[in-house]
Amino acid sequence: MRLDKTGLQDKAAWEALGYHVPSYDRERLTENTKNNPEWIHFGAGNIFRAYQANLMQQLMEEGKSDTGLIVAEGFDYEIIEKMYRPHDDYSILVTLKGNGDVEKTVIGSIVESLILDSENEKEFSRLKAIFAAPSLKMASFTITEKGYSLVDGKGETLPAVARDLENGPAKPESYLGKVCALVYERYQKGQLPLALVSMDNCSHNGDKLKAAVTAFADAWVKAGTAEKEFSDYVNDTSKLTFPWSMIDKITPRPDPKVEAILEADSIEGLEKAVTSKNTWVAPFVNAEECQYLVIEDAFPNGRPALEETGVMFTARETVDKVEKMKVCTCLNPLHTTLAVFGCLLGYELISEEMKNPALKKLVERIGYQEGLPVVVNPGILEPKQFIDEVLQMRIPNPFMPDTPQRIATDTSQKLPIRFGETIKAYMASSDLDVDALEGIPMVFAGWLRYLMGVDDNGKAFTPSPDPLLETLMPLLAEVKLGEPCDVEAVITPILKRTDIFGVDLTQNVLGKKVIALFGEMISGVGAVAKVLERV
Repeated sequence: MRLDKTGLQDKAAWEALGYHVPSYDRERLTENTKNNPEWIHFGAGNIFRAYQANLMQQLMEEGKSDTGLIVAEGFDYEIIEKMYRPHDDYSILVTLKGNGDVEKTVIGSIVESLILDSENEKEFSRLKAIFAAPSLKMASFTITEKGYSLVDGKGETLPAVARDLENGPAKPESYLGKVCALVYERYQKGQLPLALVSMDNCSHNGDKLKAAVTAFADAWVKAGTAEKEFSDYVNDTSKLTFPWSMIDKITPRPDPKVEAILEADSIEGLEKAVTSKNTWVAPFVNAEECQYLVIEDAFPNGRPALEETGVMFTARETVDKVEKMKVCTCLNPLHTTLAVFGCLLGYELISEEMKNPALKKLVERIGYQEGLPVVVNPGILEPKQFIDEVLQMRIPNPFMPDTPQRIATDTSQKLPIRFGETIKAYMASSDLDVDALEGIPMVFAGWLRYLMGVDDNGKAFTPSPDPLLETLMPLLAEVKLGEPCDVEAVITPILKRTDIFGVDLTQNVLGKKVIALFGEMISGVGAVAKVLERV
């Protein structure tokens, strides 16, 4: 059997092997979509295939949508060329449940895949036609947080962006420049309304997208390469909106164990590939069963009935509360805690760490005791229930192949939000005492110990990518396991950095706690495990 139109004609054979196969008339819905597109998504990666495409499939199967999804990829064209089109835009979603069940679903809701390349006249003309369609309701995005930035790490405008700002919308090179050129096409067809919805996992994501689009629009108007009313169109919320959203679903890299399951079903052509831009792609995506998508309800041209699939539409203020609940307390800090200590203690799976009683108690303390008291209940999700699900079902799921090393990426950029906001809330509260925090300083000490690049067995390891590694690791280069060291002198300059911890830790009792814990953790081989067990 093959994953394409021809292979799926034998629907009974797939169903006999336990696959859910689409029941809708895909040909009819494809034709409807080509004529009256309603939803286009930018970013053809795993989260889109596992989440948004599955939501749309539910609507199509229940007869609640007469159109399917269009996807466009603007960073790595090979994803479309090597994975989407050879399979006629079909993919397989493998949902890995905590009880060991594996749910296999053929996703057919993506009925057209395109390359966002202004140099490719055929592809770009089709994208322009989609954006000129009055029926288009939403353009959504999963292009990662850095995809919205117009500058590099030094704050300098990216070369492709600089050229686009100067040259206008005719032949843009940058990702957001090309998107803005499509928005300009929609403006020219009568200032048609549209919602541009970032669904990336970053705070106030809609504002990041709007800032980029506005920058292009204003530059083009100023240079005379776009009509002067274009800036007004971009800022008119009755015509163009940039809703905030909060998304939560784990979709790791294609896992060999999942590939083996599918190969045992005698499905051909399931080989993974790594593109020239180092993107891992496969005809399948593996994901956890839990998922959340909360979106600000601001759609000037209507929207798909995604509330029928569990998506929560609400006010911007509520989206903000949900996002803070997840990122600052109920999920992300717990993940970071396990990532840091998982790397130090030699774990290869996050789920395995929850079998360590000390680590389990640590994340429970950080979540329930230290974080929960400062959470603002968003009303649509109950914080304690959210943490319960995270700690009892999501993180311990042994069938989710997520690694500490992946989650440890860019930890220096995550600490001020994931822990710093909680510390600030304690400092501002008349009812809470910063001195009561024990789990958070433990994580900070563990992270500094992690920056030594030596695990708890004394074996060197390579820390995950982080923009501050080159700055911070040399400061700890002279620290050796089991050797005398003036810990306070070594790490105090780091503890003062508000850009890392959100506050100057030397200005409260937390700095002293971190210094003492770090000192214990470098006392010799096995010291990290001993400190965890003691605390």
